[in-house]
Amino acid sequence: MPTSVMWFRRDLRLRDNPALREAVAAGPRGVVPLFVLDPRLWEIAGPARRAYLAGSLRDLSGRLGEAGLHVVEGDPAVEVARVARRAGASSVHVAAEHTPYARRRDAAVADALAEHGATLVRTGSPYAVAPGRVAKGDGGRYRVFTPYYAAWREHGWRAPAPGVREVPWLPPGGPSRRIPEVVAPDGLALPQPGEAAALRRWRAFAEHDLEEYATARDVPGEDRTSRMSVHLRWGEIHPRTLLAELRDGAGAEAYRRELAFREFYADVLDQRPDSAWDYLVPGFAAMAYDQPGGDLQAWKEGRTGFPFVDAGMRQLLAQGWMHNRVRMVVASFLVKDLHLEWQHGARHFATHLVDFDLASNQHGWQWVAGCGTDAAPYFRVFNPVTQGKTFDPEGTYVRRWVPELAEVPTRWVHEPWHMEEPPVTYPAPLVDHAEERAEALRRYAAIR
Repeated sequence: MPTSVMWFRRDLRLRDNPALREAVAAGPRGVVPLFVLDPRLWEIAGPARRAYLAGSLRDLSGRLGEAGLHVVEGDPAVEVARVARRAGASSVHVAAEHTPYARRRDAAVADALAEHGATLVRTGSPYAVAPGRVAKGDGGRYRVFTPYYAAWREHGWRAPAPGVREVPWLPPGGPSRRIPEVVAPDGLALPQPGEAAALRRWRAFAEHDLEEYATARDVPGEDRTSRMSVHLRWGEIHPRTLLAELRDGAGAEAYRRELAFREFYADVLDQRPDSAWDYLVPGFAAMAYDQPGGDLQAWKEGRTGFPFVDAGMRQLLAQGWMHNRVRMVVASFLVKDLHLEWQHGARHFATHLVDFDLASNQHGWQWVAGCGTDAAPYFRVFNPVTQGKTFDPEGTYVRRWVPELAEVPTRWVHEPWHMEEPPVTYPAPLVDHAEERAEALRRYAAIR
């Protein structure tokens, strides 16, 4: 009777896992549960992502009985083939991935397995609708979200996959390293990892906050967003599971659109792998940009003198996460007030975000920078003061993350420099927003 290998990657769960069902069907004698610590990915991950992943792996391992999760470290093309060979497995099962590196990696693994008569079997993906499945009538791909969303909804998605009642987990018969003990940096508060935690978080959000999500999602001073991004990032829950529970109503529709945005950006990256770090609209590479210096460091530390921006940057350092409305504001400030290229900000987010997703992060940055998928892009320049007054009118968010302003009257909390005696512990504004907005538009006009 054959055995198989279940290679977990961005699907650290047991329920609603089509690849796992295929692994069980292909390995009636047993399934080896495998995770590869790939140095290429581990070394570029920041401390928040490493700590969270280690916790999620421990949670998954604890659900696998005595066998536990088999963890190896090294080049996947070498290690996966070695594990399959030792286990006598004729197939290795995965959920398909679509990032540029993942596609190269999986092609190399498939070739290495083929040399030993085994196959890499891809079933499902981290998305309700995998990249490439939604196309225009002429077969072309979408570059604008609204028509993509209409086509995505019309295409539809499968129901959550039935669970596997029992899995005959097997040890691989070779050495396994311990899941790394990663301690989060002092002051960094991470969410609880794991499949059960993801389900609890979703149930709580769906019960208490989903109905008002359409409006409450833009208020960073209230914890009314789902916080599901990290669980989706690591596949502790699948978007199918969430979509299956969304019904009618403005909140459900707004949430469905957010899930679709995640899939849209994955589709765009699948079309243009170079856009992971290059401009989706190439002409923007010719724009005049400033060289990073102390202004970039001030932005990273939340010391720009603009309270709404600084609150977001400090939340990122403290939680490995930032409210989505604020992500747009801090990104706009970097690109259009400081005139720095979007890649500087994208790298900082990649280092610190526990929910870092290559497609969503890079194309979210490019959307704000004006060089991405937005049809009328560069004229949108977020005013950090107006954004703060609109979405944090009482200064609740600012006061939480910028304690120097905790006692500032609400009238001045978003522009403390107008006070007769501004707080001496808080920096003056790094730039004049009105002047830098005009400068940003001047630079854009030069490349039109």
